[in-house]
Amino acid sequence: MAHLEVEGSRRVYFEHHRGSGRPVVLVHGWGANARCWDTVAPALRAGGHEVVLLDLRACGRSDNDFEDVSISALGADVALLCERLGLRQPVINGWSLGGAVAVDAAARLGSDAGGLVLSGGATPRYTSAPDWPHGGTLDDVRGVLGGLAADRATTFQGVADAVCAAPVSAEVVRWLWGMFLEMGPRGDDSLWDLAEMDQRETLAGLDLPVLSLHGTDDAFVPFSGAEAAAGLCGDAKLVAFPGCGHAPFLEDRDTYLAELTGFLSR
Repeated sequence: MAHLEVEGSRRVYFEHHRGSGRPVVLVHGWGANARCWDTVAPALRAGGHEVVLLDLRACGRSDNDFEDVSISALGADVALLCERLGLRQPVINGWSLGGAVAVDAAARLGSDAGGLVLSGGATPRYTSAPDWPHGGTLDDVRGVLGGLAADRATTFQGVADAVCAAPVSAEVVRWLWGMFLEMGPRGDDSLWDLAEMDQRETLAGLDLPVLSLHGTDDAFVPFSGAEAAAGLCGDAKLVAFPGCGHAPFLEDRDTYLAELTGFLSR
């Protein structure tokens, strides 16, 4: 297995699938890991793309005892991985919390980044503010974290149940639940950092094309927030997935892949 050493000797797991096409870095959401892209990454590889996946700090096969699991630290890992692998103009695709990580990484890469994809991206804010009427509250996040502290398995079952709005199999829900249970407790702090952050200035300052793929019935990041986020970007396309929830790549895979590969061919 390949690992990137950061924060001393602690390690972040990654996969590097070489290809002659455009590099794509797939960044998973909170609690998940690289396996969540198993219906997307093979299709990108079949299309000739160079594909990179990673498990964020405290998730999946990465070490669980990181001191810093902030969005900034996660974004720095993604940017460093792109540099270490020598990726040329990579497109960073982030799901959910991974969307905020992707924004941070793209900002760090600057002109070396080739594009940004937000798949139900939790950016520029996950919680609402007086001038951002989208999303839940800090108390909502405290409630989830409190539930995890008291009963991790049942709370994550509830999260898994809420991911998709369009019909998916019970096996898909169990698959998501299993991934969530692999995240170490320190990963909970990543969600709290997301809840307190604001990336509006960072997102607006990105000079690259942005594609937002977002379910209209997303229970975690409201579609209105995705609309507002797209409005901050100079070159953005927002694609609505009617009747889909927080994981359009699982709920409407064919449309998702068509939009994603079309963007990669720009």
